[in-house]
Amino acid sequence: MHISEGVLSPAVLAGGAALAVVGTAIGLKKMDYEAIPRVAILSAAFFVATLIHVPVGPVGAHLVLNGLMGLLLGWVAVPAILVALFLQALLFQFGGLTVLGVNTVIMAAPAVIAYYLFRPLLRQPGTIAAVGAFACGFTAILLSGLFMAAALVFTGEAFWPAAQLALAAHLPVMIIEGLVTLFIYQYFRKTQPALLAKLYA
Repeated sequence: MHISEGVLSPAVLAGGAALAVVGTAIGLKKMDYEAIPRVAILSAAFFVATLIHVPVGPVGAHLVLNGLMGLLLGWVAVPAILVALFLQALLFQFGGLTVLGVNTVIMAAPAVIAYYLFRPLLRQPGTIAAVGAFACGFTAILLSGLFMAAALVFTGEAFWPAAQLALAAHLPVMIIEGLVTLFIYQYFRKTQPALLAKLYA
C-alpha cells in the first residue's frame, strides 16, 4: 500500500505531511515511557509484514497490520508506523521520503479510526469482542485503500483506474487482516491481557 515517489501532486504531499506531523505529535504525547518496548515490537512487526508485497500499478498489495496496531496502541500507532515507513524508505526504497507523510496517513489514520470505532466491542466478552477484532483489521485496510485511492484521485483524474485497481487488489487482504487481527487479539486476551490495557484506558 506504499505510494511511490513522483506520483502525487505537491498539494497532496503537503497535506499528507501536515497530517502526519499532527498525528505523530498526538501519538508521542500519549505514549507512556513504559510502552516504548511494546511500541518498538509492533513497529518492527509492521516493518516486516509490509516488506513482502505484490506491485499493483504505482502501489503494492501486502499485509499491513494497521488494524492490530490501532487496537493495541491507539494514537501511538501513528509514530510507530511513521518510524517503520521511514526505515523502509531509507533501507529498501519502498515508498520514499517525499511521500512519507501521505503513506503514514494512509496506514496510520485508519488504525486510529478503527481503534475508536471498535473499542466498545473489544471491551465486551465472547463473540462480540471477536467480531470487533475482525472488524478492526478489516476496516483498517478498507479505509487505507480508500485513503490511498483518494490521494491518487486528488492528484489527477488520470489515476482513477489505478486507484480502482489498487482498492480491488486489497479486497482479499481485508479478510486476511481481519482474521489475523482476530487471532492475535484472542491470543493476547487469553495469555497477555495486559497488552490490551489501551482498550480500557
